Amino acid sequence: MGKLTGFLEYDRRTAEELPCDARVQNWDAFHPAQSEDEICEQAARCMNCGVPFCHAGVTWRGVGSGCSLGNLIPEWNHLVFKGHFEEAFRRLEQTNPLHECTSRVCPALCEGACTNGLNGEPVAIREIERFLSDMAWEKGWVIPRPPKAYRDKSVAVIGSGPSGLTAAHILNQRGFHVTVFEKSEEPGGLLMFGIPNMKLPKELVRRRVDIFRQEGIEFVCGKDVGKDLPVSELDRFDAVLLCGGAGQPRDLTVSGRNLPGVRLAVPFLAEATRRVLAGDTEEKPLLGHKVVVIGGGDTGNDCVATSIRMGANAVVQLEIMPPAPEMRAAGNPWPRWPLVLKTDYGQQEAIWLFGNDPRTFETTAVSILGDETSGVTGIETAEVEWVTTERGRIPKPIESTRSRQEATDVLIAMGFVGAETYLPEALQLTLDRSAYATSRKGVFTAGDMRTGQSLVVRASADAKRAAEEVERYLGE
Repeated sequence: MGKLTGFLEYDRRTAEELPCDARVQNWDAFHPAQSEDEICEQAARCMNCGVPFCHAGVTWRGVGSGCSLGNLIPEWNHLVFKGHFEEAFRRLEQTNPLHECTSRVCPALCEGACTNGLNGEPVAIREIERFLSDMAWEKGWVIPRPPKAYRDKSVAVIGSGPSGLTAAHILNQRGFHVTVFEKSEEPGGLLMFGIPNMKLPKELVRRRVDIFRQEGIEFVCGKDVGKDLPVSELDRFDAVLLCGGAGQPRDLTVSGRNLPGVRLAVPFLAEATRRVLAGDTEEKPLLGHKVVVIGGGDTGNDCVATSIRMGANAVVQLEIMPPAPEMRAAGNPWPRWPLVLKTDYGQQEAIWLFGNDPRTFETTAVSILGDETSGVTGIETAEVEWVTTERGRIPKPIESTRSRQEATDVLIAMGFVGAETYLPEALQLTLDRSAYATSRKGVFTAGDMRTGQSLVVRASADAKRAAEEVERYLGE
């Protein structure tokens, strides 16, 4: 372990983010890296437990715990404390091909399972991972490593999000000729067009994709297989791996849903990212607008922050669920992920800008007001009570609490119901969540396409296992 008494001597510390008044003026990242001394001190807190719950991703009573990728966290914490940074990084890249992304957008399931968190604050593992990743790129430790030889087998990977990139990397390393098909204009999937630039700078995604290209992976962009590219194009490959993201949003079924000004969250975020990539950040397309975001999760929070940077002069966030408790509930014990209330970066910025938390809990949209000419003019909401029925607990609007408020834009960020179905239908196959192989020989699936909406780290971990299945199939 790092330091025998480190967990007793040092407190948990994370980098201090830029203040809201500075960061809302641009689309830049606002979470700086910590210094070498701070990182070494934090690594010293790792106890190298006899059973390190942090690095083993498991599901316990329906709730995830620990790192899905199996990152060798105690090992690289010890090496960081000793100052062996390159060796620590080599441990990290053994298990994680997208460390520059996960160290910025992963909720850090590892920290939720850290033994220090049983009676105190967990080690700031994500900060250490970020430090190692940044140092590796800065010092040139991340270099292309193409396979020494290729086999006479090829694989098509459909989708270039975290699962597609991870699977392509592994299969390429194993010597297969890999072609990745991406429907957007450049690779990255939701890493590129679903996560705002201030959370995940796009030059990091592009830099990683460039390494994969130099290693021999071919990317075909702007081609949506099953729509503008016939599935017969896949016949020339020995195996196909479907890695499309959770592209079917959970939609809203209320009157006024189709009015101008009502948009789904991911296309809205993608449009904002394209503006940033094009350098078109001076214009404020939501200047003077009143935005209502429906959905209280990470995507909803991203919509709040994006709306602020686009000039909105009011942002409200509707959350149908009750607020999480301030502390772990009795039914949510360590080492399960702590389901506690957090105020994320977009909400922090709204509080600073507008003077109050944008979230309204246990509230739902009843109707959207307006007309085809003026677009959205308002929204009608109601508080809900959760009642138990034969279908389980469901939210029931309380009629006496109906109210109306002004709005010019409504962003639907209610999560996803699964991946798009047109590609499996075109391939005439069925998917099985319990298996990587589909009903069609030689066609496999991974990530959101197989499991439904999940985290970047889980999609990447799922792709690693799917790649093993593909390799096993091609070796038969």
